[in-house]
Amino acid sequence: MSGPAANGAAKPLLGVDGLSVHFGGIVALDNVSFRVEAGQICGLIGPNGAGKTTLFNVLSRLYQADSGTIEFEGKPLLRQARHAIAPLGIGRTFQNLALFRSMTVRDNVMIGGHCRARGGFAANALRLPFVGREERTLGERALRLIETLELGAVADTPVAALPFGTQKRVELARALASEPKLLLLDEPAGGLNHEEVEHLRDLIGSIRDRLGVTVLLVEHHMSLVMNVSDKVVALDFGRKIADGTPQEVQRNPEVIKAYLGGEL
Repeated sequence: MSGPAANGAAKPLLGVDGLSVHFGGIVALDNVSFRVEAGQICGLIGPNGAGKTTLFNVLSRLYQADSGTIEFEGKPLLRQARHAIAPLGIGRTFQNLALFRSMTVRDNVMIGGHCRARGGFAANALRLPFVGREERTLGERALRLIETLELGAVADTPVAALPFGTQKRVELARALASEPKLLLLDEPAGGLNHEEVEHLRDLIGSIRDRLGVTVLLVEHHMSLVMNVSDKVVALDFGRKIADGTPQEVQRNPEVIKAYLGGEL
């Protein structure tokens, strides 16, 4: 599968250079560098403890880097405050669902779009005219995403009443409500059955193709990663060991060794 910018003609949307993170004496990331072009789906793989989630947490500004740089659309990301990441154009899902379980699907998705709204506490309290317009816009956007992710039948159902696989799609819709340019998917196939994983693969491709969203995917499900990704970056003990097409990475001796000597 090839994205609109997979030929590398455009500048990278995301550039990671020499990124290192230490927790005391533990090296979580060791001089990691890679690029993600606009329109690509990039898979990030590696055994447990390889540094994948640490990298996501640095991108989300939850963790600080000890050295190295990250550029997003040519601008330094590591200077940004945590609350500025979503408005900048980076959305994220998490390994563990972080939904408002007592709220409906519709309300959860609408919350995802509030980072784009101008109305703060004072504006809402005063019921300024533009606040109502923004709420209508958020509602319309949420409805479109709900339909796109096939959640229309449960739009007004509390999240807690839904099956786990459906809740995963709600979280994905909420991340997309912020209109990201780059979507970070953290173990989206975790806990899903075979049929749900197949559906997720088609959904990730559709998000890129229909919404124009670039995707960075952390996932242990190798079949999903290799079938949906344009390129794959492999980490082991915090170090990058491979970077290339899925076929190239699958044949890489260091990658095979990292996965207990077996073939992917």
